[in-house]
Amino acid sequence: MEPGRACRVLVIGGTGHIGKHIVDASVRHGHSTSVLIRDATPSDPAKAQLLTSFVDSGIALIKGDLYNHESLVKAIKSTDIIISAVGPRQLAEQTRIVTAIKEAGNVKRFLPSEFGSDVERVHTVDPVASLYARKVDLRRLIEAEGIPHTYVCCNGFAETYLPSIGDVTTVGAGPPSEKITVLGDGDAKAVFVVEEDIAVYTVRAIDDPRTLNKIIYMRPPTNILSHNELISMW
Repeated sequence: MEPGRACRVLVIGGTGHIGKHIVDASVRHGHSTSVLIRDATPSDPAKAQLLTSFVDSGIALIKGDLYNHESLVKAIKSTDIIISAVGPRQLAEQTRIVTAIKEAGNVKRFLPSEFGSDVERVHTVDPVASLYARKVDLRRLIEAEGIPHTYVCCNGFAETYLPSIGDVTTVGAGPPSEKITVLGDGDAKAVFVVEEDIAVYTVRAIDDPRTLNKIIYMRPPTNILSHNELISMW
């Protein structure tokens, strides 16, 4: 697979928070893009509208399910690159993707659902520690099976954490009106990257030989801030 050539990309979890950005970036970079979906006519109006926008953009909707091995293998056989953007509840189920990739035998690169901190370079406590442990286990499985891969460590989602001014106790609620919760002394640094940029760099990595079997770190210098610095800017 030569860099710059159009690839066949399958996104699993393509209707999720980061997934939809990855789908959009893949199409804009000229790749033949498909999304694995369980239901082509979801009851959720927002998801139905998103799927319609996918189709209008030339994206193929492939019926399949993580829990249906045959459908998963069939979907994977029609592609070159697999990008998983599944959410926390399905992280452990990515072993099913690995099994299907091995059976299909044609995948040139697999990007599992990482999209956060490097799980082998941070120390945390539960429930996050258990979540990270599942990602580490998946890494070891991918490597043991000899699957070409890239791990994307993008750190914090800017659109998720910045609206609450970094207050992790009120994520999704918007800017605090009266008080803000600071964990610790507020001086620990964090990295915030806009989801659209995360998606672009993820897609650029899929056929870059420099990222094969490597970890990508996204750490824009001007995006590294402490909680106290965020509050002072607010």
